[in-house]
Amino acid sequence: MIQVVDLVKRFGALQAIRGISFQVKEGELFGFLGPNGAGKTTTINILCTLLTPTSGRAFVAGHDVVQYPTEVRRSIGIIFQDPSLDERLTALENLKFHAMLYHLPRKKTGERMEMLLDMVGLSERRHDLVKTFSGGMKRRLEIVRGLLHYPKVLFLDEPTLGLDPQTRNHIWNYIKELREKERLTLFLTTHYMEEADPCDRIAIMDEGRIVALDTPAALKQRVGCDTLDDVFVKLIGHEIREENASGKDQLRDLHKKWIGRMR
Repeated sequence: MIQVVDLVKRFGALQAIRGISFQVKEGELFGFLGPNGAGKTTTINILCTLLTPTSGRAFVAGHDVVQYPTEVRRSIGIIFQDPSLDERLTALENLKFHAMLYHLPRKKTGERMEMLLDMVGLSERRHDLVKTFSGGMKRRLEIVRGLLHYPKVLFLDEPTLGLDPQTRNHIWNYIKELREKERLTLFLTTHYMEEADPCDRIAIMDEGRIVALDTPAALKQRVGCDTLDDVFVKLIGHEIREENASGKDQLRDLHKKWIGRMR
């Protein structure tokens, strides 16, 4: 579902990505981890058609991200770490605006909205303004929005950041249920290693290169550790939770750019 071949991205003298290659299979839960400045954000921006690679190629859902960006955008959904809903609108109005951007048929969209809202427990709040929602409710609504147009690949950028453990578990239950129903391919970035543990495979980036790519069990065995936290420390030199807040702003404007491209 995702294929990256010898991907390179330079910003002047800075080489953010240094010839990485990897594949993500259909239906796979793929973890993409690394410290700030490792090249994760740049890679994701390329896969989402918001940056053009310097060299190499990338394909999403069979479409070249440079040659067929519109087809790629229609094939993917994105759930951001920062809220990106319009709080002045109701839940339903937010979803209708998203459907309009994707030119979705009204009847089909209505049925899809109701199904997804019911699944995440928001049906009774669909006419309420989003500004009255809790953080967990907003994240659930973002999941509905990201899945409304039947994407083949769902990018999850820190999907449970800042949520309490119980809400985090509920969010993951919703995502797993949809993955099973619709054979979604999930591309996850997270600093909660317990969320990365269920991944089918994990890629760890550092200084523009992929330093490890395998199943969580194989990585633990290879490095001789019992936890992914310890694997990360051995490969990178510190815990992923030690990352400072500066790197968390790198994808803050991604949704604004995304909406602009869809228009």
